[in-house]
Amino acid sequence: MLESNVDGSVGIALALTAIAGLSTGIGSAIAYFIKKPRVTYLSFSLGVSAGVMIYISFMELLPDALEAVGPIWGLAAFFMGIGAIGLIDMLIPEPENPHEFAGIDEPAADRTESPSLMRTGLMLALAIGIHNFPEGLATFASALGDVKLGVFIAIAIAIHNIPEGIAVSVPIFYATGNKNKAFFYSFLSGLSEPVGAVVGYLILRPFLTPAVLAGLMAFVAGVMVYISLDELLPMAHRYGHGHLVITGIVLGMFVMAVSLLLL
Repeated sequence: MLESNVDGSVGIALALTAIAGLSTGIGSAIAYFIKKPRVTYLSFSLGVSAGVMIYISFMELLPDALEAVGPIWGLAAFFMGIGAIGLIDMLIPEPENPHEFAGIDEPAADRTESPSLMRTGLMLALAIGIHNFPEGLATFASALGDVKLGVFIAIAIAIHNIPEGIAVSVPIFYATGNKNKAFFYSFLSGLSEPVGAVVGYLILRPFLTPAVLAGLMAFVAGVMVYISLDELLPMAHRYGHGHLVITGIVLGMFVMAVSLLLL
């Protein structure tokens, strides 16, 4: 499944990464056009996204990597991916961590200038930008290895970036009363994903042998499993019902399985 002609997929991989990252703008648009944005309807979609990521990680990326580089190096790369994204989470203060979406659907009633709310929004934008950097590399690397998997991963990451866009835009909007400014900062936070892809490609390009690409796939699997378990599922349960979430997870896995069989 790992393709040797890496350079031929670079343009597609960059495009998919940009789409995934800039989907924070969708969340910004939701906050832009809806007076009091809520994210409860995203619960099912987040479950689907988690199901897609988990299925791809354990049924596609990790098995291919283990076969290509062996169990020791493959598993080492997998847990390095978990450790890398976990370290990023630990370094970001909890109030500004993109996993902590307190108050997204219940913003303050008044829209007077609030330095505190403005700081919250800007810190969230910075934190999400840092957090999205390895996600951009994950999407990009997956698309380099297999464009079909890259498309599915880009869609899954795009879905989970929507509430992050809301998280940034709402406090800035309620601090300034300026929807354009809220949209701009939220959209800007998603740029780190294509930036992460470009930086990662420039660094790794001289070393992108099939074995290195296979190890990178295992690393990506670790990143996505961590995101699913630490971010998507807790947030989906917070904004929805347990049965709705598990239905989304199973449906995501089922659609992913059928798609991989048919395509």
